[in-house]
Amino acid sequence: MESGALAASMIGSVRGLAESQGAAGRLVRTLRLGDPNRADAPPLNQLRGSGLDARLFTDLSALDAGAMITPNDRFYIRTACPNDANARRPWTIALGGRVRRPATVTLDTLERLVAPMGAHLLECSGNSNPNNYGLMSVTRWDGVAIGTLLDRAQPSSRDTRVLISGMDDERRASVTSTPGASWIFSRDDLERARAFLATRMNGVPLPRHHGAPGRLIVPGWYGCTCIKWVNRIDLVDDSVEATPQMQEFAARTHQPRGARLAREFEPAVIDTAALPIRVEQRIIDNRVIYRVVGILWGGSQPTNALQIRFRSGERWEEVTDCPRPATTATWSLWSHLWRPREPGRYDIVLRVNDPTIRTRRLDLYFYVRTVDIIET
Repeated sequence: MESGALAASMIGSVRGLAESQGAAGRLVRTLRLGDPNRADAPPLNQLRGSGLDARLFTDLSALDAGAMITPNDRFYIRTACPNDANARRPWTIALGGRVRRPATVTLDTLERLVAPMGAHLLECSGNSNPNNYGLMSVTRWDGVAIGTLLDRAQPSSRDTRVLISGMDDERRASVTSTPGASWIFSRDDLERARAFLATRMNGVPLPRHHGAPGRLIVPGWYGCTCIKWVNRIDLVDDSVEATPQMQEFAARTHQPRGARLAREFEPAVIDTAALPIRVEQRIIDNRVIYRVVGILWGGSQPTNALQIRFRSGERWEEVTDCPRPATTATWSLWSHLWRPREPGRYDIVLRVNDPTIRTRRLDLYFYVRTVDIIET
């Protein structure tokens, strides 16, 4: 039997088992994803480091239908709270730049305007560690539409952009980050994304490492744009240069090569992407079957056109169970039943079989994960 026909036969067999026995079967064990020989695998759900070098990587492997929201103490962290931000009370946000009259807003005065903003996913644009990809989380937010603040800043010119800045730890040297937290947006981009100033996570005030008391959230954009400890909003000239933070994350947010001015930057949106989070060894009808479970997120339109393969040169398979998500604001689960031909190391690769959907990171094999199979 030729390899293509053999693969098709195996796929049909697995799907037949799934239909007759259900996808559950009996769980034998959950396999570790990632290269066990890598020494740079960080601990999960633990805050390590301080200031700009602080990191907390979320353990994604336990995500399930009844547990899709990340608890606050496990939500990923890329930078920890500066001492100055932790001590400052009351918290104010200065409105300035190209405005008719500078103003100062005390965050406490906005409390009556705080409303539920729904569940949204944040992902660090540097989410690149293949052992976990844990710089990504989902939580429910409450806050105030950023337009409410911008309405209080009357522009003195038509050609203005919005510079949103936050307090940062600029006193201590960092080996991983450039000091200075700020991003420049067009107002249209902020309104299209329905950006808001978050004040609560999962129904409680923002924890200090997550931007308390106020953090910008730009739904669908990478986390580097979601400025923490917001303390200034300035209207700036359309010809202003990109901020140091924008330059630092330019490549990671897929910006045009050589972009120097803020207006040359494209919206730092997250494309449609997918990632395996665990591999379960199961017994179905007395046969060893592997169930790959993963997440799908990002993009501007829901899709379930997900395909998978396990070695270079193999044919792509339709993912066994990939419901179309109701929204792209968060992540959704998919699963795939798989019978490896032989023991060995496999690379789990995904793609979206729809040319109308942009998938820049999947196209670069960014989220490939490795699994070692010892029994077939």
